Amino acid sequence: MSFAFFSLIPAFAQETLDFTIPEPEKRSLAPDNPEEVPRQFRGIALGMVLDELKTALIADSLFSFRGDRDVSFLPIREETMVETTGLSFVRRAYFQLAQGALYIMAFTLDTRRIDHYSVFTSFIKKYGEPVTLSPAEAVWESEETRVSIERPLTVKYIDKTVFDRLLEESKARDSLEVLRRENFLADF
Repeated sequence: MSFAFFSLIPAFAQETLDFTIPEPEKRSLAPDNPEEVPRQFRGIALGMVLDELKTALIADSLFSFRGDRDVSFLPIREETMVETTGLSFVRRAYFQLAQGALYIMAFTLDTRRIDHYSVFTSFIKKYGEPVTLSPAEAVWESEETRVSIERPLTVKYIDKTVFDRLLEESKARDSLEVLRRENFLADF
């Protein structure tokens, strides 16, 4: 049995053409000159003292601050905590003060009114690309400040200088406690 193969394509059309498809242009939302990572939100700034924070919360219609009823003292860490409800976009707001100064503020946002992507892209447009990005959080940092967008949708501002100092003090206390425990056990 023999087969015959007939080409319906003319011989001149069988030439190969070499060309490359260019990569699509990757566009970033980040500006060429991003703004400095913020230390404040709506007039509430890291480093404020408690009375300034209370005044700012009372004056801001985004929060439903009830005065001293929303203020707690955390005796173990000698810190003050202010927790208040928000109106519209902010569901809850948390403020931690150490040695009388605000060093952490966190805003849990209402996901029925604002979504994670909108907040994330807004940050990129102002502050550039995050320094770290994971499914749990996106982080922007400067020497003094760390700002993160976390899941569930929470925007957190941290004064790194104060936070790092408190972390070191905590490690020192933990080390001392371990030493005391070992000395106690050695007494047996």
